[in-house]
Amino acid sequence: MDNRLSVPGASPVPEPPRRSRRVLRRVLVAALAGGVVAGAVLALLPGEHPVGGPPAPGPRAQARTQALTTVTYGVPAALPGLTGLIGRQEARVRAQPRDARAWAVLGSAYVERGRRAGDAADYPRAERALRTSLEVRGTRNSEALGGLAALALARRDFPAAKRYGEQALKAAPKQWSAYPPLIDAYTGLGDYKNARSTLDKLLGLRTDAAARPAVMARAAAVYRDRGWREDAVAQLTDAAAAARTPAAQAAWLAGVGQLAWERGDLPDALRHFEAALRLDPDQRVAPAGRARTLAAMGRTSEALAVYRAAVKERPRPEDLLELGELYESLGRTELAEEQYARLRTAVRGSVAGGVDEELLIGRFEADHGDAWEAVDRLREEWRRQPGIEVADALGWALHRSGEDQEALTYATVATDKAKGGGVRSALYAFHLGVIEGELERYGPARRHLQEALRINPYFSPLRVPVAREALQELGDVPDEPPPSE
Repeated sequence: MDNRLSVPGASPVPEPPRRSRRVLRRVLVAALAGGVVAGAVLALLPGEHPVGGPPAPGPRAQARTQALTTVTYGVPAALPGLTGLIGRQEARVRAQPRDARAWAVLGSAYVERGRRAGDAADYPRAERALRTSLEVRGTRNSEALGGLAALALARRDFPAAKRYGEQALKAAPKQWSAYPPLIDAYTGLGDYKNARSTLDKLLGLRTDAAARPAVMARAAAVYRDRGWREDAVAQLTDAAAAARTPAAQAAWLAGVGQLAWERGDLPDALRHFEAALRLDPDQRVAPAGRARTLAAMGRTSEALAVYRAAVKERPRPEDLLELGELYESLGRTELAEEQYARLRTAVRGSVAGGVDEELLIGRFEADHGDAWEAVDRLREEWRRQPGIEVADALGWALHRSGEDQEALTYATVATDKAKGGGVRSALYAFHLGVIEGELERYGPARRHLQEALRINPYFSPLRVPVAREALQELGDVPDEPPPSE
């Protein structure tokens, strides 16, 4: 059987036959709408020029223009400022319902507030405002198109983000803020070639000092996906140093902390997560990062307290999954199940706002529910938006379903620099090693399990012990070279 996948440069393969008898237990919601959070951010930039043109002359006109164009994809904004901006823009569109730019800024501010606060209820409001802006001005409206691209990314809908992003770039090819959403859309679709070429074009633009930190942060994301960790750290560190607001600096410091976590540098990760929280208490990535790091350091009571605080109100589903797995690793199964129940509720809220949570649901189902349910969901997700994260998750779900030969194909895509983005992930290497072990490919299995622990020896409280036990069972097996392409 030909197990090649439909990836760039490979021929498509027919799907294997479905199981004739399968009982699918619906652990989470049954139907999900499209969308994703890719980590991209909109922001308040005092004094930034409007998308598509310079500010109008005169103090009053200039102030008005700045008030209408302070939300720009790629630069984090503080929640209080966003709330104030939304109030002003709501008043503006009530007074002047034909003001297309005011509608676009309102919609973009809703997107960012929803992302920052973890409230997907803002996304339908954002969509209505952005579509109203398009109706008023027409399809060359780069502000509204950019906002719709950002909204699609927040909903994890990479095909829509690509479509709107390309339209926005066509409408304003010299505007730097048109490029980051498109880079993220290409990445989510597994189109790393176009992501890199779009970044090259962005880096070739002449940008002012206000835009430069956001450009560096976007470059860092692409470098990280290529496995260029040192370059990614350097870009994010420089972005944080050049940030003009505490919220922006906090977001990029949290990014540096995440990179430190991914390479297993716990003191550096903790230092950056804590610095981010001092600058911006509303930071949503840093608390979970801090808790995760404290747990890896053996400071379990502190970690649990930080996690509980982070998930107290409007928790991110991924944070609830992390907390549940930490409880599970400690043998506290009732508390773990409580977090998983809260995860289901949080997912329903996200889905109601149009967010595609299929990837997270697939991961949850594979490890804590019905693995065939995970396979069904992730096959469809791979068909629609075949990024590396989906390849890894689908490979693991297939392994958990007993389909290790097919699982190996997807796990290889997730870890193969020639086919993917090149990201160095302890989790992906672990998944590949376990699958290879089941297929009695003991040499490669040992090599990839060792690689997982070398990349980050703390990558998961549940999986690190499994990796160590598997290595002990493998013992000193003869190594085997990787299979030739």
